[in-house]
Amino acid sequence: TALIIGFGRFGQVASQALLARGIDVSIIDSDTDMIRSAARFGFKVYYGDGSRRDVLRAAGADLLADELRCSIVGDTLTVTIDRPEKLNGLNAEVVRELGEVFNSLADDDNVRGVILTGAGQKAFVAGADIKEFADFDQAQGEDLARRGQRDLFDRVEQSRKPVVAAVNGFALGGGLELAMAAHVRVASTNARMGLPEVSLGVIPGYGGTQRLAQIVGKGKALEMVLTGGMIDAEAALACGLVNQVVDQDILLETAQAMAGKIAKNAPTALAAALDSVLAGYGRDGFGVEIE
Repeated sequence: TALIIGFGRFGQVASQALLARGIDVSIIDSDTDMIRSAARFGFKVYYGDGSRRDVLRAAGADLLADELRCSIVGDTLTVTIDRPEKLNGLNAEVVRELGEVFNSLADDDNVRGVILTGAGQKAFVAGADIKEFADFDQAQGEDLARRGQRDLFDRVEQSRKPVVAAVNGFALGGGLELAMAAHVRVASTNARMGLPEVSLGVIPGYGGTQRLAQIVGKGKALEMVLTGGMIDAEAALACGLVNQVVDQDILLETAQAMAGKIAKNAPTALAAALDSVLAGYGRDGFGVEIE
């Protein structure tokens, strides 16, 4: 069972896509008209705003209730990875569901921007859930990296809706790689970031070696990758890894203000600007810019 919080345009597109895959869908919304609309489609419906975990569990959701929360304020979608007991570590299901969310955004004209964050105050995403792939051989590891890059990280980076990462604590390994796939990063003062993969005998994946060098430059990227060490929020700001550092209690407010400021501009211009800037990394940037 999947749970969709809010039955606006995004909720309708996502629920229909999940239903087409044979997944049971429950809808939770605080708008009675939306509840009636969802009921007419034949979905299970529940009244609420999605903020209370007992309401979410009552809706019978598994992954989306326990590990991923989506909410819309105005035209900004906030996606929260909700695994605080695991420091919001990425597992295969979270990667898949996040990828589905970003895939569905392409057809949602009501969403103008996205905020990506983690639950709690300790971690944005403190890496991948290592126990899932600890016994993988090389071929399995390569397949995991390839699918994750294609199905999630590239979708985030190539989203034509600007993505703001609200980094609310540790962003390590896959967590920093996810934040770097976003277009703008705002960090709380307690944030700590790094790519510690070499300490585990592997190298950063999901585009980490590429995006880090693009953002902070080759020298700083090599220092971070080769030492596997962490840097704090102020150091991240100094090297350009994050765009802004604020206190934890105003992090989401700041991210929302940033997303709102961006959303005031023409959607077609924003999409073209994103395409043009990203095209300079591995594609013909000048040609795309002219188009």
